[in-house]
Amino acid sequence: MIRIRKASERGHFNHGWLNTYHTFSFAEYHDPAQMGFRSLRVMNEDRVAPGRGFGAHSHRDMEIVSYVLEGALEHRDSMGNGSVLRPGEFQRMSAGTGVTHSEFNPSQSELVHFYQIWLLPRETGIEPSYEQRPFLDEEKRGRLRLVASPDGADGSLTIQQDAKIYLATLADGQSLNQDFAPGRHAWLQVLRGKVNVNEATLDTSDGLAASNEPRLSITANGPAELMLFDLA
Repeated sequence: MIRIRKASERGHFNHGWLNTYHTFSFAEYHDPAQMGFRSLRVMNEDRVAPGRGFGAHSHRDMEIVSYVLEGALEHRDSMGNGSVLRPGEFQRMSAGTGVTHSEFNPSQSELVHFYQIWLLPRETGIEPSYEQRPFLDEEKRGRLRLVASPDGADGSLTIQQDAKIYLATLADGQSLNQDFAPGRHAWLQVLRGKVNVNEATLDTSDGLAASNEPRLSITANGPAELMLFDLA
């Protein structure tokens, strides 16, 4: 079964400094029919103005991953981490027993466009931790590159959930297939471009939930970038 979540149907708020879209219920946006998918709880697409950002705030018992499409995102947290996330880099923070962090756009002239994604952890009360690493364009070109997994396989970041996250970039007309074991579920988020997935067509920022689908066949209609989740 496939269900499409169109970009235009998401929750949307423009606060001036922050232009944000919520795939699932979040903050002021609440839709009982859109409370997440499997362990995937938050899928926010944000654009933050130059020199602005999210001040120090706290989380606990959540796996938080971030991926920048344009610009740069400066991260600081109570674990002592301080870094700048740029396009092509993937970030994972396990909030666990509690962590305070801030995310800012360090540029004074360019906005930052990024996704922040939350997944429920497989267990609560774990020790907070943080990882960040780049994944080069050639690693993602024409293939699904594993960027997060429960065991850190293939140089991926380690996520505290039975979930795998992949990134891929496709040229016009390029195709790939991904098989899913029985009982697994998939979420596909189109980051850029347009793709055909099985019988469906998805545009930029559209999402697709798939259950009881043994395979997703993806073909790009023009250059495209996507993020794919394999979920329990």
